[in-house]
Amino acid sequence: MKNFIRRLLRLLFDRRKLSVVSKQDLLKNKMLLGALLAKQLKILPIKRFQDAEFSVFSQWGDDGLIQLLVNELQKCPQTFIEFGVENYSEASTRFLLEHNNWSGLIMDGSMANIAHIQQQPFYYLYDLTAKQCFITAENINYAIQESGFKGELGILHIDIDGNDYWIWQSITCIQPWVVIMEYNSLFGAERSISVPYTADFMRTRAHHSNLFFGASLPALCHLAEQKNYAFVGSNAHGNNAYFVRKDVLTPLLESFVTNAQEGYVAAKFREDRNAQGQLTYRKPQEALAQIRGLHVVNVLTNKMELL
Repeated sequence: MKNFIRRLLRLLFDRRKLSVVSKQDLLKNKMLLGALLAKQLKILPIKRFQDAEFSVFSQWGDDGLIQLLVNELQKCPQTFIEFGVENYSEASTRFLLEHNNWSGLIMDGSMANIAHIQQQPFYYLYDLTAKQCFITAENINYAIQESGFKGELGILHIDIDGNDYWIWQSITCIQPWVVIMEYNSLFGAERSISVPYTADFMRTRAHHSNLFFGASLPALCHLAEQKNYAFVGSNAHGNNAYFVRKDVLTPLLESFVTNAQEGYVAAKFREDRNAQGQLTYRKPQEALAQIRGLHVVNVLTNKMELL
C-alpha cells in the first residue's frame, strides 16, 4: 500500500514536470488519488482498522476509514450528518460527498463559515444542506428534522469540541449505522468522564489552555453500549472513535470490535495554550497539569469529580 502511494504521488506531483498548478488542478489530483486509494481498499486485505487510513479532505486519516466502512456496509443509507465543519475545507464527510455522491447535512455555529460553503462549486454540484446552528442538547433533534433528516442514516459525525457526549445522548430522531465521535485523549482510557453540560459551552472560554472539552473514550463507549453500538476502533492520531450499530455489523467489522482500554490511542498533537493564547508546544501529559483539578462528570454515577 505504501509503495503504491509513493509511486502514485511521484506520478501526480513530479516537480520536474509541473510548473504552475492551479488550485482546481490540485483538487482534481487529490480526488484522483483518493479514488485510487478507495479502490485499493476493496482489494487489499485489511487486518487492522487503522490500516485503511488515508486523507483527502479529512484532517487525519478518516477518509480512508469511512471508505472501509462504506465498502462493508453496502446497504446502508447514503446519507450523512456532520457537526462542527468550520468552512468544510477539512472535514470527514466531504470526500464521501464528492466521491461517493452521498447526500448530507452539515452544521456549524458560524454564519461566515456557512456563507463560505454555500458559495463553493460543490454546494450546487452535490446534494448538500449547510445550516448555521449553535448546537445544544435542547435543539439538536429539531435542527436535524427541520433540515429534512430523520430515521435511518448512514453516518453521523459529531465534532464540536465541547458537549459531544451530551449531544449524542440527546439525539433520538435518527438511527445512524455509523457514529464517529471526537474524544479528548487527555481524559485517559480509564475514567468515564465528560465536561459538565452547559448549553453555551465553548472550548475557548472553558479554559485558556484549550484542553478542557469533550469526553473520554470510556464515556463514549459507555454511551455507545446504551445505544446498541459497538466500538470498532480509533484513528491513528487519537482523536476520533468509530462506532457501528450492532445489528448491521459485518464479519470484518466484528473482528475489529474492542473496548476503550484496548482501542484507546493517546494523541500527540500539542495544542496547549498559555494565558495569553499562545501555543506552548508542551507535550500532552505535561500540558495536562493546566486542567488538573477542574470539575468533570462521571457519566456512570452522574456525579461531579475532579480531573
